[in-house]
Amino acid sequence: MAGENNQLASIVERIEKLEDEKAMLAEDIKEVYAEAKGNGFDPKILRKIVSLRKQDSDKRREEQAVMAVYMAELGMLADTPLGQAAIERARGK
Repeated sequence: MAGENNQLASIVERIEKLEDEKAMLAEDIKEVYAEAKGNGFDPKILRKIVSLRKQDSDKRREEQAVMAVYMAELGMLADTPLGQAAIERARGK
C-alpha cells in the first residue's frame, strides 16, 4: 500500500505542476493578445484564426461551405460583393 501511496502522490504532484504550467502559459497567451490589440489587431478575430488554423484543411473548407450555405439562406451574404454577384446571376443579369 505504501508503494501505491507514493505513486499516487507522484501522479498528483505531476498534475499540479502541469496545472501551474498551464496557468502560466494561459497568462502568456493573454499577454500576446493584449500586445496584438495594442498594435491594432482584433483579438477576437485572431482567436478565430488560431482556431481555424488548428483544423484539418478539408474539415475547415467543409465547415466554411456549410456556413456559407446557411448564411446565404438567411440573407446574410446579400451585402457582400460575392452575395451581390450571386443575386445578379440568379436574376439573370
